[in-house]
Amino acid sequence: MNVKQVLEISLSAGEILLSNGAEIYRVEETIERICKAYDLECECMATPKGVFVSVMDEEDEKVTSLRKVKTKHVDLYRIELINSFSRNLQEKILSYQEAKNILKDIEKAPYFSFPIRCLAAYMTSFIYALFFYGTICDAIVAGIISVGIYFILERIGPAGFFQLFVSGFIIGILTLICKSLIPFVNKGNVITGVIMILIPGVALTNGIKDVIYGDFMSGIVRFGESMLIIIAVGVGIGVALTFGMWVGL
Repeated sequence: MNVKQVLEISLSAGEILLSNGAEIYRVEETIERICKAYDLECECMATPKGVFVSVMDEEDEKVTSLRKVKTKHVDLYRIELINSFSRNLQEKILSYQEAKNILKDIEKAPYFSFPIRCLAAYMTSFIYALFFYGTICDAIVAGIISVGIYFILERIGPAGFFQLFVSGFIIGILTLICKSLIPFVNKGNVITGVIMILIPGVALTNGIKDVIYGDFMSGIVRFGESMLIIIAVGVGIGVALTFGMWVGL
């Protein structure tokens, strides 16, 4: 297998890891492990936006390539599949086509169906509303609102700052409406339960882990991105609550 083919396999694996929420150190270690399996020394640098890999070819010349990551979400199952793929390469070397076929299968690995994801959103809000001393009624209301918010976000695509602000606003308004219809509902518990489906827990944790492992730039970027998401949701809820006070909700 030539150097360019090894680079292609390494970059494809790195792209899958980054696009599914893997830590920076994990991306770099995986790429280095794949190159080492093919008896190539590489230098790798990963950022939240892409991967750079440089490998020495047979003529002692550096071949450098990069792969930009455009879409991001969290899928720990795909991360586990890539980890297994890179470790298996050290025990059994695959041809270029075999490796590419495995990576394509990983990319096409099925996601959970939309109803299952909605159920997960409902259960997340339900459990957290109870965890923060809410009643069963608070938890049920939080779960119902979270399903509506998840449905909206799923339909409008990747959640940007404005979409998250609107989601926070809708959470606040729907909570106030439920409070007016069901007086014994605690709006604080409901809001706390619902916003848990929007909090970027994996990104926030990975940002801290990247800083601990010495990847300060990536860690700060991820931590800052997570804080912006939290701010967007918080401002949306704050505006909704202020609006509710004006109109008497």
